[in-house]
Amino acid sequence: MENKNNPYLLAFEKLCTAKAMAELFEARKDICAKYVHATSRGHETIQLATAAQLKPQDLVFPYYRDDAMLLGMGFSPFDLMLQLLAKKTDYFSGGRTYYAHPSSNREDMPKIPHQSSATGMQAIPATGAAQGIQYRENQQLDAWETSEAPLVVCSIGDAAITEGEVSEAFQMAALHQYPILYLIQDNEWDISAHSSEIRAMDASAYLKGFVGIDVFSIDGTDPKSAFETLEKAAHIIRSERRPVAVHAKVPLLNHHTSGVRKEWYRPADNLACDAARDPLPKFKHFLIEQKIATENDLVLLAANTQNVVAEDFERALKEPDPTAEDLTTHIFAPATITEEQGERCPAGAEPVVMVDAALHAVDEILRKHPESLLYGQDVGGELGGVFREAALLAKKYGDKRVFNTPIMEAYIIGSTVGMSATRCKPIVEVQFADYIFPGINQLYTELSRSCYLSNGKWPVQSLIRIPIGAYGSGGPYHSSSVESVVLQLKGIKVVYPSNAADMKGLMKAAFYDPNPVVMFEHKGLYWSKVKGTEQAKTIEPDENYIVPLGKGRVALSADETMVENGESLCVITYGMGVHWALNAAKLFVGQIEIIDLRTLNPLDEELIFSTVKKHGKALVLTEETITHSFAESLAGRISHACFQQLDAPVEILGAANTPAIPLNENLEKAILPNAEKVAACMERMLRD
Repeated sequence: MENKNNPYLLAFEKLCTAKAMAELFEARKDICAKYVHATSRGHETIQLATAAQLKPQDLVFPYYRDDAMLLGMGFSPFDLMLQLLAKKTDYFSGGRTYYAHPSSNREDMPKIPHQSSATGMQAIPATGAAQGIQYRENQQLDAWETSEAPLVVCSIGDAAITEGEVSEAFQMAALHQYPILYLIQDNEWDISAHSSEIRAMDASAYLKGFVGIDVFSIDGTDPKSAFETLEKAAHIIRSERRPVAVHAKVPLLNHHTSGVRKEWYRPADNLACDAARDPLPKFKHFLIEQKIATENDLVLLAANTQNVVAEDFERALKEPDPTAEDLTTHIFAPATITEEQGERCPAGAEPVVMVDAALHAVDEILRKHPESLLYGQDVGGELGGVFREAALLAKKYGDKRVFNTPIMEAYIIGSTVGMSATRCKPIVEVQFADYIFPGINQLYTELSRSCYLSNGKWPVQSLIRIPIGAYGSGGPYHSSSVESVVLQLKGIKVVYPSNAADMKGLMKAAFYDPNPVVMFEHKGLYWSKVKGTEQAKTIEPDENYIVPLGKGRVALSADETMVENGESLCVITYGMGVHWALNAAKLFVGQIEIIDLRTLNPLDEELIFSTVKKHGKALVLTEETITHSFAESLAGRISHACFQQLDAPVEILGAANTPAIPLNENLEKAILPNAEKVAACMERMLRD
């Protein structure tokens, strides 16, 4: 065949391959339907037109129907089938996630960070990647020839456009002009719901509200239109560094997924109408009309792809399955900081409050690492955070490195996935712990699972600062403790300092950790203005001071004689609880040992258990409500590990079990633990 390297002919070969794969998966559904999957049938042309524009420096965020795009990028049917069959040798995930959920960092191919299955959730990480590309270019960390400048592709279905998080992504791309292509594949179906039932407008009409995003609406089955439009879109993005959306109308020729068959919910006339729009005959006619290939050439080519697909499937079947030994690898990327470093109390240093220790730590990070940046609500400009925790940083480093975001917690958190993938090191802030919940979806779906489901290829380096806790009549929406919620998300590290030295040391360790870290910062400890929190103010450590994550500390030691006589107990706590315990312990000199956890995940079990075994009595102290909490879980863990050495049940003290912290100061005082309540509990435990 004379034109065998013609890009249209190469794309047609991949289209035939994708069709052959879909037909084989259906014919062998006795095997293939074991694990749910979707295919690109009907969408192939627009996907292959997109793949034809990609370069190794680009980043791609496909969605679960994009197997033709993956073929166009250079993956083989065998590569894809290993994931279909959840094999151990599946390059993308090692058998951990679904078909067409790729994760790839191959040098010679476009990069694909971890893909989740949650509809539309890739829009924010993809836009974060485009943000990262722009940031590195603005900071002159990367420089490209115009034709080689990287872009990001976010591939998404039209039904996902109704997701609120997609709007957050569009808003940021339009506002800041990020170099991203939104490829919207519109087959008019969600699962069983048709667009006429559930959408007031299609994606192209909706996108017109986001000023600054060019929108092209095309027939995604027409090869000439698809390839020319995608080439134009890629050229605009690479040369003008701004966002473009392509809305492609396509038919859905296969099932929604292998588990939701088309004949169950689609009328016969709708199926027939879509079948008439099959892109394969259109592509074949185009090639013949343009004299790129003869009909006989194309028949032979299609037959060859069927043979390749069949052979690859038989090979894939013989590959090994994962074993139980593979289950717990890559939950976290290996930590780089494992020992305490620097000076905690350098000679001549001045005392510092916690909020300033945090400010100084971030300042030192920004000064040393040009790839680092800070963003969130109100952290930029004149204010520098509602607690002044970023005061003057925007003036010092400029509004490209320290800046305000709109009110969009999902974007603040989820964008760090893409930023990390572009070798940026983001520090972001959610203004109050009460408002983390719009961001939980991204934290859970994207950040927490990326390292694990990509088989270690894409850990997310992200430091998320969250002011937390009750004081000063903050009321029901500015006082909550939510650490138990976040601790349920495996794959997230959680730190919670109680003093300025640890604030600085943990901030540095969290920044350097290659995994996502949530840092809770108690508002009542920021300035040591709350009575009894004076010890939160410490000598400021030096710039090199780092506290490794997962290491607790002894905040107060008990007298050895008291311990030997059985007249002591230990308190396991963190945050504000450390100060309640320190003040309560003044009434029981030498009898109380206090462990400040500092990190809630990973937990310093060695220190906890050895301390409990030494004393035989333990109090777990928290500001959260007790029921279903981290503290309750920890007490159970202590009871199990230390049962033989316990002289009494593990006690737990926390807030009253109400849905919210009331505004009235008397009610706030009544709901929370304090030094007096802790002292009463200590007295009872020592007496009994």
